[in-house]
Parts: sequence; structure tokens; C-alpha cells
Amino acid sequence: MAEVFMYADETGNLDYNGVPNTANGGGASTYFGFGTATFPADHGVHLMEALKLRARLEADGVRLPKGFHAYNDSSRIRSQVFNLIQTQAPRFDATFLCKQNAYPNVRQRGEMYLYKMAWYQHFKEIALQVSSPSDHLYVIAGEFGTAQRSTQAQAALHDVCQQVQRTITLCVWKSVSSWGLQAADYGLWACQRTLEGKSCMWFPSSVQPTLQSFYLPWGRV
Repeated sequence: MAEVFMYADETGNLDYNGVPNTANGGGASTYFGFGTATFPADHGVHLMEALKLRARLEADGVRLPKGFHAYNDSSRIRSQVFNLIQTQAPRFDATFLCKQNAYPNVRQRGEMYLYKMAWYQHFKEIALQVSSPSDHLYVIAGEFGTAQRSTQAQAALHDVCQQVQRTITLCVWKSVSSWGLQAADYGLWACQRTLEGKSCMWFPSSVQPTLQSFYLPWGRV
């Protein structure tokens, strides 16, 4: 029996009504999706490497009290984080749902159903690919939204995990507490920028080589 660690992060918002990429769009996103970074059991050295990078950046005067976050980090920090990800080479997978293509009955079931649907579309096959029936799969997902939404999101994650024929332990943690979640965030950020036609010079070298799936079940814009 092996232990497998899958770290999951989400991107986008759940609002169907906002207009993406406009001044009055309310921060609406074109896609809502999940990305995962999967590491083997013995990846303690990877955690230490990330801790050392963070500490050395602090020694250089870069404050990182909440760790790494691709959207907020400077280009200089991104380069160093992506270089580390390139050497560690976790398996990346990404799934994006194009919200404007959602069926009316999906929209009617509300925003948290979109969250659950995105996780189901992402997880149902990948869980079977990264683990065997005798393995123990640890799924570490980042906390999502307000306290109420976080409770709803955790219930959605748990329900989907229950549908997959594997031994699964679901952990819902703050992203600041886990290098794996921060690596998943970086990989998903790079995938989303590539999907939306935006520049991401680190994608070809640090993410694409170990990106095993890039799933768009509802198509593109």
C-alpha cells in the first residue's frame, strides 16, 4: 500500500451574472476550475526546500508571512518558485468549466453546485489515475470563501470523494499552512493564464512537462 498526496486549489468565482474582463464586472471570471498537484508519499524534502526558499527570501528582505501566492507574488519571486517546482516535478492536472456554457438546469441549482460540479469533473478520473485500490489517497484542499461557504464547500468535496472507489482522507486546510497547496496554486495560475491567452513564461518549463490533463468539459469561450 502506498500513500499519495494530492493538493487541490480552485480558481475563479461562482457568479454567473458578472461580465468578465470589464470595469463593472464585479471580479467575475470566465472559468471556474480546480487544479491539483500530486506528490508521492515521501516528499518531505520538497516541503523543506520550499521552507528554505521562503526563509532565504525573508533574509533578503522579502516578507512572506502567508507563504507564496502566484497572483500576488512579484515576478522575481515567481521565477524562484517556478524553478523549485520544475525541480520537484509534481504531477499537475487542471479542469476549467466555462461558465457561460453552463446548462440552465445547472445554473438553477446555484453557485455551490458549480463548485461541486467542477470538483467532480476534475477528481473522478484523476483520483483513479494517481492511486491504486490498495493505496491511501490524501486529498488536501484549500479553504474556500466565508465560514458558511467553507462549510458548504467541504461538504461538496466530501460527497464527491465518497463517490470514488478509493481509500481517501480529505483534509481542508488554509493555503498558508501547506507548500503543496501553494504549488497547486502556482500550477493552476499558469494553466489559467495559458488558457486565457495571457503571457506565462514559466508554463513551458515548470508546469507543462508534468501536466497530465487539461480538461475543458464545457468547452471554451
